[in-house]
Amino acid sequence: MTSTAPATAPGWTETIRFAAIACAAGLVLGVAYRVNMAPPIAQAASIGLLCMGCWATGAIPEIATTLLFFALATLTMLAPSSVIFSGFASSAFWLVLSGMIVGLSISKTGLAQRIAGALARSLSTSYVRLISGIVVISFGLSFVMPSNMGRISLLVPIMLALADHLGLAPGRPGRTGVVLAVGFATFMLSTSILPANVPNLVMAGAAETIYGVRFSYLPYLLLHAPVLGIVKGVLITAAILVLFPDKLDATAIDGTAPARAPFSEKERRLSIIIAATLALWMTDSIHHIQPAWIGLAAATICLMPGIGIIEAASFTSINFRTVFYVAGLLGLVATVDHTGLGRELSGFLLSVIPFSPGATFSNYLALVGLTASLSVVTTANGEPALFTPMASEISARTGFDLVTVIMVQVIGFSTVFLPYQAPPIVVAAELGGASAIATTKLTIVLAVLSILVIVPLNFAWWKLLGQF
Repeated sequence: MTSTAPATAPGWTETIRFAAIACAAGLVLGVAYRVNMAPPIAQAASIGLLCMGCWATGAIPEIATTLLFFALATLTMLAPSSVIFSGFASSAFWLVLSGMIVGLSISKTGLAQRIAGALARSLSTSYVRLISGIVVISFGLSFVMPSNMGRISLLVPIMLALADHLGLAPGRPGRTGVVLAVGFATFMLSTSILPANVPNLVMAGAAETIYGVRFSYLPYLLLHAPVLGIVKGVLITAAILVLFPDKLDATAIDGTAPARAPFSEKERRLSIIIAATLALWMTDSIHHIQPAWIGLAAATICLMPGIGIIEAASFTSINFRTVFYVAGLLGLVATVDHTGLGRELSGFLLSVIPFSPGATFSNYLALVGLTASLSVVTTANGEPALFTPMASEISARTGFDLVTVIMVQVIGFSTVFLPYQAPPIVVAAELGGASAIATTKLTIVLAVLSILVIVPLNFAWWKLLGQF
């Protein structure tokens, strides 16, 4: 991830960082061959470490890392091209692209500034209230809009306009706090709402396909929302306030509610498009059209001559670095799965984790650790596809019922150690110009807080509900 500042030549710090990651990747490759690991798996481990390390640390620009993955994977014939480039065919890729077009429309028509002005009255009394309000809004929108990427594409332009309105210029800690509040709250808190997060849906789909287990909306919400939603929202707010302290400018606060001109024709048309898009997203269980294709239709309408909102030439303003990053990350996950690296890792982990029937709390901690570790390798989106098939065997080893084992992974994939594990966080940071260092700092702090606070508190909550 990089800021929106002009690119500069890499310095010694970045060069040393990249060299260290490359050496680590080479070491992994050498060790893998030494222990007679299958070549595709060894190569996938090395390439995965190299690319994920570069994405996480910003050692080289993220577009360069993405192209590096495509080049290495194709040159080594690690997987068929249909697998390596599968990210471009995924619904997440098109949802990000269409969300950016709609977000660009919101910005160019002035609708973002109008909404920001409306929000400013209630959120501008203090920086604490601003960050708290953004976290609450991000969580609340998860109930009505099922796509993380869609919510981020909608909220980031609005919150950037609000930051400008309140005097939080680029480079100020408060502006970084605003952007990261959107990204972290949108991804992490939505894990507590069944249809609001891609990993949730992957988990639910895998559970139904493999075991015939179906999850209901309200029981899922009761199980996860009090801790993973409310308590974690408080932790996100507190961490941002401590890591990115700031104060709102008094002059900006005094003028937060200026007189606004009437809605323009383009603003009215865009409002109708957004309302229709939200309505279709909220009713996807009825019409069964994926959110990505609804977003793509909305983006297409925004670009249509005569009835659209922005000119087709505005398409050049899209940040394709982010779009390619999403495609590259999804392609890497698919390639890791295709080579069998994920299965090798999960088999090894099951062989070394000391599960034992009756040891309820230690088994719970081991499960959280296992799922969090898998998320580091496959990202949050890929973890459910890898872990869910193991749930039956783990249930037998631990004595936990099958649903409990499946549900524990939500705690694991919502505990993010590095930004690349959660593409929505990366996209929000990219759109808002937050640096990789700032984003990584917040992920590490929240991971530590999750281990110390969320994990034991969630166990107590589930114990109260009779889950254990």
